[in-house]
Amino acid sequence: MFGLINPLYKILGIVGLVAALFGFGYYKGYSAEKARHDAFKAEIEASVLAQEKVNQQIIKRQDLVTKGIANEYKAKIARLESIYNGVQYNSSAAVSSDPSTTSRINEKTKNLVLDCSITTQQLLSLQDWIEEQRKQ
Repeated sequence: MFGLINPLYKILGIVGLVAALFGFGYYKGYSAEKARHDAFKAEIEASVLAQEKVNQQIIKRQDLVTKGIANEYKAKIARLESIYNGVQYNSSAAVSSDPSTTSRINEKTKNLVLDCSITTQQLLSLQDWIEEQRKQ
């Protein structure tokens, strides 16, 4: 029966069959890889959404901590200013007997003490802020 078919047609038939089998295998492989890629892509998108929610929660918590520390800091600075603005410094340690010079020294001393207190409070508030941020 195969003797009646032209050898050229036999070769073309075999080449066609091999090409069809190759195409079918390529399609199946491509389909499987595309399905794996789509599943991976969906998994990554879900992970990204979950991480974005976590990041938003962290940002909200950090904002709350920052606002709380800032409000605390403002209140403490206001308290320091009210304390040091009401303090009268002893002028017996004055360098000069001129009262105007003594009042200028007292004013500078008052400003220096207040500045030191504010700087100290800034450092303490910064330490509190860092500790609160670490508690995550």
